Amino acid sequence: MSEVEIDEELPFAVSWTVRETMERSSHALAAAGLVWLIDPVADEAALAAAERLGKVAAVVQLLDRHPRDCAALAKRYGVSHLRLPEEVEGAPFTAFPIISVPKWRELGLWWEAESLLVVPEAVGTGSYFAIGDGPVGIHPMLRALPPGGALRRYAPRRLLCGHGPPLHEGAAAAIEAALERSRRDAPRMLTGVARDLAGRLRK
Repeated sequence: MSEVEIDEELPFAVSWTVRETMERSSHALAAAGLVWLIDPVADEAALAAAERLGKVAAVVQLLDRHPRDCAALAKRYGVSHLRLPEEVEGAPFTAFPIISVPKWRELGLWWEAESLLVVPEAVGTGSYFAIGDGPVGIHPMLRALPPGGALRRYAPRRLLCGHGPPLHEGAAAAIEAALERSRRDAPRMLTGVARDLAGRLRK
């Protein structure tokens, strides 16, 4: 497996990112001694960090087409695999729809007390997303018509996304900037992706 980087800045959350082209990121959110694994990729060190926050209560899958290791980890911990849940029982955060079209159903999570937003796919901080200026970028397939209504629904301080490291400050402004420049960044995004692929092919 590729190298995994663990971010443990928050006392109520752990995030980890697989250092690969798509920079898949996973999260563990914790409250009152319980932990919810969000779109997890199994990594023993990261899971150990999550377990230090409390007992795993459920595994949550927020994007229909990316099961990752959700089912396996739910079985491992003896908990439910919640695929696109309308609500997460007992959790301090709420689920809300971001995209709902054939072959792309995506939910976000909003934790008001911690001013924390989780977005699995529509936006990201990884290099594949944040091609233009700023730490956050819109998914390449959504650049022409980004889901601005859903992404502007809350004004978070923190952003945890499915691709790229967490953003611990200024998330609302970064998301707004990404939405504003979404169409303008599209040509630069395509050029950057082509350059990145060409470089990988030469290796």
